[in-house]
Amino acid sequence: MDAKITLSFDEAVINKAKKYADANDISLSRLTEFLYRKITSGHYQNLEDMPVSDWVSMVAEGAVEYKTAAGKTRKAMKKEYFNSKK
Repeated sequence: MDAKITLSFDEAVINKAKKYADANDISLSRLTEFLYRKITSGHYQNLEDMPVSDWVSMVAEGAVEYKTAAGKTRKAMKKEYFNSKK
């Protein structure tokens, strides 16, 4: 069963990823699913050890920047999200 999620990326990265997916005859959704499968199939010490790090570097402009919600609880993020929809 497929499930839908909402992700937010830099527009330039999305455009490059769409071109990459199109050139490889795959949808962006399936490409994203493929990458998640690769990420979760191994045991990696950090993000740079993952097999997709070269691809991410290829489609990203400049250095890769990993954004996290440091210090925010799940409850706080959920509240922030729903407040932004009002």
